[in-house]
Amino acid sequence: MKKIDSKNSNINLELDENLAQGTYSNLALINHSISEFVIDFVNIMPGVPKAKVKSRIILTPQHAKRFSQALNENISRFEKSNGSIKEFDKQPSINLNFGPTGEA
Repeated sequence: MKKIDSKNSNINLELDENLAQGTYSNLALINHSISEFVIDFVNIMPGVPKAKVKSRIILTPQHAKRFSQALNENISRFEKSNGSIKEFDKQPSINLNFGPTGEA
């Protein structure tokens, strides 16, 4: 286990070595209900008809908003150091059919 001291708080975080390696994702699917946001991180490969959700994160609406703000702040800092992140001109069309949706 690796211990990480968070800059903004006195929380002592433990990061397992396997988790520290991370999981690659090139697609995120976001759904929400009145009480939570669900983000599924997927690794989809060209020419492979099936993709697996590699990780699912469930957030309260308040945490989702804070996460969005923190991500935007980090993107801004990244672009100041490395230049503008280029976006795709046109997003590829991905047909995702997960059946009926529901609320928790």
